[in-house]
Amino acid sequence: MGLKLPEILLIFAALLLLFGGSRLPQLGSSLGSALRNFKRGFSTDEKEDVEEKKTPGTLSAASGVDKDVAAKSPSHHA
Repeated sequence: MGLKLPEILLIFAALLLLFGGSRLPQLGSSLGSALRNFKRGFSTDEKEDVEEKKTPGTLSAASGVDKDVAAKSPSHHA
């Protein structure tokens, strides 16, 4: 069935009246990026999602710094 030319023109004219000429490009780009993200969300596999997850780093360097600071500063606590 689909949309024919007069129907598309009517929809475009209504959008032009509602949003104005300056907002239509912003609206189109926002809609396009939303559709791309939506499609990307459904096209990824579980395997790709697992590979993209970042593993948390360890704080072993911080413990080394704590040891250095404790060794250099005199302790006034009894």
